[in-house]
Amino acid sequence: MKRTLIKATAATALVAGALFITPAVANASYTPPSTGTVSSTTVAPGGSFTFSVPADVFAPGESVTISLTGESALGATLGYVKFAVETKALGAVTATADGGVSSAKITLPSNASGRYTVLATSESNPTGVTAYVTAAATGSDDDNLATTGLDNSALLPIWLGGGALVLAGGGLAVAATVRRNRKQEAA
Repeated sequence: MKRTLIKATAATALVAGALFITPAVANASYTPPSTGTVSSTTVAPGGSFTFSVPADVFAPGESVTISLTGESALGATLGYVKFAVETKALGAVTATADGGVSSAKITLPSNASGRYTVLATSESNPTGVTAYVTAAATGSDDDNLATTGLDNSALLPIWLGGGALVLAGGGLAVAATVRRNRKQEAA
């Protein structure tokens, strides 16, 4: 009887520890990749913006290729094709002495719409650095969809509440097991 209670308590402690330690360990080792910056995240079709990369991302003086991905990125005027996502290599720039890229000027096509991804890659950093730009709508914003969903800070109480419920359920299961074992030993 005493051994069963000790085993049940130890199992409950292990489960509780795993619930609280696992998320902390999973988040502790993640280092997000570097991101580039743009002078404006919303640009009118045909408008220009500058793209920059922080220091120490690329090797000093190496060639950095910049590309643009998005609808009508090639600047084609064949017709109205929605969701025709294209990628265009805009050319190469030379990384600065500190390993960054300073102010690469990019001009969106005149028929730009939607979200565009700017990607800078090099031989020393083949995964690259990204930044995002949205082509501004020309006209009314009445047809835009509302933003929905939750942000990360809103999920913390849900995770804590869920963890508390799991611990309470585990405690009730242990108590029921101990009670059943006592009844069997008494009989």
